[in-house]
Amino acid sequence: MQARAAHFSIAEHFQPQALPAPLPGHPPRPELRAHTAVARRSPATAEGRAILLHAIAHIEFNAINLALDAVWRFDAMPPAYYLDWLRIAAEEAQHFGLLRAQLRRMGWDYGDFPAHQGLWTMCEKTAHDATARMALVPRTLEARGLDATPLIQAKLRQVGTPDALAAAHILDTILREEVGHVAIGNHWYRWLCARQGLDAEAHFAQLMQHYAAPRPKPPLNTAARRQAGFTEAELDWLQQQV
Repeated sequence: MQARAAHFSIAEHFQPQALPAPLPGHPPRPELRAHTAVARRSPATAEGRAILLHAIAHIEFNAINLALDAVWRFDAMPPAYYLDWLRIAAEEAQHFGLLRAQLRRMGWDYGDFPAHQGLWTMCEKTAHDATARMALVPRTLEARGLDATPLIQAKLRQVGTPDALAAAHILDTILREEVGHVAIGNHWYRWLCARQGLDAEAHFAQLMQHYAAPRPKPPLNTAARRQAGFTEAELDWLQQQV
């Protein structure tokens, strides 16, 4: 994908506004830390598997708020946009419930381990512009989950304990539905670009650079990304970024 010239300068067009994205309500736990201060453990141990599932559960918890923020923050969108994001919020809540129930079966609960707010940070950065939000939350951060989930599942299945296999099965459901969430983000990103007369592929590359969005990590789940609406040109460009 070649980054053709955009119609205007992103730095000039996307000026931060006075109203940031407020941190939505959170329970007293988990303790929120910087992402560099959150421990990672091997899924070969029971506690390591619990920490892994807790981290994914926290992502799903944040994803509920992200979807609802997309509903109330951006006005003048078609009714289908709001219905899409309300449905996503409901599915993210189901994902969180599945993961929390599994944690409880393993003897832990949501809040037992520290967590970070990486997803919400990008929500704050893009609070002033729906196009940037669609590009950099579902289309970038959530799409990274499509790449990571099969690798996590492989590790859990290699461990082979009943709790590890149950967790891998839950991730089957989450992966299938997250493909649909990324596809919705792709759809509305392209719709917004068309409304503004932007080249969607070139604009995406500029948004990634302007907001210092995290690059994808190999290997890309190209099958899931195609299903979610990424073009071959986009996949080729993303492969060059890893």
